[in-house]
Amino acid sequence: MSTKQIDARGLSCPQPVVLVDRAIAGGNTDLEITVDNEVARENVTRLATKRGLKTEARQKGADIVICTTKA
Repeated sequence: MSTKQIDARGLSCPQPVVLVDRAIAGGNTDLEITVDNEVARENVTRLATKRGLKTEARQKGADIVICTTKA
């Protein structure tokens, strides 16, 4: 399965979490989520972990990229 890209920059919570939750519910486990604030990073990471996914976050310029994979 290919990695699904989710661009959640500029969205306020809970919108990034809702987008990720929908993607996971749709069967996607390999996600690359781009956010632009620390609160969104924390909330998306928390959701993915609760859903049994491994997460890794890295800074990319002003953005934060969160990658998820099946644990």
